[in-house]
Amino acid sequence: MSSVVEFFTALSRYDFLQSALITAIMVGIMSGIIGSFIILRGMSLMGDAISHAVLPGVAVAYMLGINVLIGASVFGILAAMLIGFVAAHSKIKTDTSIGVVFSAFYALGFILISMAESSTNLHHILFGNILAVSDSDIMTTAVVLGIVLLFVVAFYKELLITSFDATYAQTYGLNVQVLHYGLMLVLTLVTVSALQTVGIILVVAMLITPAATAYLWTDKLSTMLVLSALVGVVSSITGLYFSYTLNWASGPAIVLVAAGLFVVSFIFSPKQAFIKFRVPAKAKKNARQLPVISAQQKAKEVH
Repeated sequence: MSSVVEFFTALSRYDFLQSALITAIMVGIMSGIIGSFIILRGMSLMGDAISHAVLPGVAVAYMLGINVLIGASVFGILAAMLIGFVAAHSKIKTDTSIGVVFSAFYALGFILISMAESSTNLHHILFGNILAVSDSDIMTTAVVLGIVLLFVVAFYKELLITSFDATYAQTYGLNVQVLHYGLMLVLTLVTVSALQTVGIILVVAMLITPAATAYLWTDKLSTMLVLSALVGVVSSITGLYFSYTLNWASGPAIVLVAAGLFVVSFIFSPKQAFIKFRVPAKAKKNARQLPVISAQQKAKEVH
């Protein structure tokens, strides 16, 4: 309890901790929202690929002295297009093309980063350092969060249809490819925004784990988006607390909390509970009788 009081006392005193908390909350929200569409589309591997493929874009941005969002976005979209091109023009499957493209981009990124920056900066890019966020990082994250919310609100129906049945969406007249690459662009922006928080290696966990946790509790997309964002926020805040009080690395701490919430949901969620709680036989009998009684009552009312 004293550590909690100490954390909130420090939060009221230190600007860097306040900045870290604000950034963590924003990253948790947008990671949860975009992650929901990623797992519903069965694109977890694509999320992993994009998160690793932006590394050379970050390196090039450092070299040219431009915003990392620009370099990362270019390489993220390029990776998505290459994956689609290879899968469409060869006999190999999509998951294989994802492995080939993202591993090549990741290796290129390592080489470029080692040429452009020191190993310390490389460590921060790979694993994050949320306690070192700057005002410009906060503004960038806020802008990306705004883009994510606008994108989802503007294309909610289209994303809903294409996420569950792309074939029907095409017959309905929707441009599935445009929506796909739009989602890839937003995914790239979210990935880059999360670099400072959890790093490239762990960003895919923040995209997948909160959304997977929310999926265990609901079948409704709108509810899933809210729950996923909430799990992302709780994970970010709690992970930041552990990072500050126990001197843990911020990225792994946040991801471990998210994983813990998933385990709890996996065990106890009513939708797909790992542990099935037994219902008393009397209660089961009464539950079976309820629809019959209700039907009989309705029949009497009709007559």
